[in-house]
Amino acid sequence: MTSEKTGGLPGAPGVAAAQDLLRPAPAARTRKEHFTIGELSREFDVTLRALRFYEDKGLLTPRRRGQTRIYSRRDRARLSLLLMGKRVGFSLSEIRDMLDLYDLKDGQVTQLRVALEKFREQIHILEAQKADIDSAIKDLNRTCDVVSGMLKEREKK
Repeated sequence: MTSEKTGGLPGAPGVAAAQDLLRPAPAARTRKEHFTIGELSREFDVTLRALRFYEDKGLLTPRRRGQTRIYSRRDRARLSLLLMGKRVGFSLSEIRDMLDLYDLKDGQVTQLRVALEKFREQIHILEAQKADIDSAIKDLNRTCDVVSGMLKEREKK
């Protein structure tokens, strides 16, 4: 639900669900401060290569202890948001822009405003894609019906 429908009240229907979407899964919540690449790989079901790729792109910034990558809670939270962003169709560039706004010291107001605007834009894009897919499915179903009828006619002969 949007804040217009809930009155923007904390705990209003839909608000908790939206907040949960932006948090790691309950099983993943931990008081742990540091994580290895293997732990994050298993927790988020991503490959080691993907984690190294996100590091190369500057989306994650683990510390190094020799050759070992040590990820912080911040890296873990960024990974969670990054994967959610990918799941709903944002580019890595768009995700980076939103994540980088966390570093502003304005109490996340700017980040939340930008994220809300981008989320609404993405909803419109996904709704348009859904309409296109629904239309294509209808066209294919009609074509299947025509071809099926043609096949039945030819098999009778």
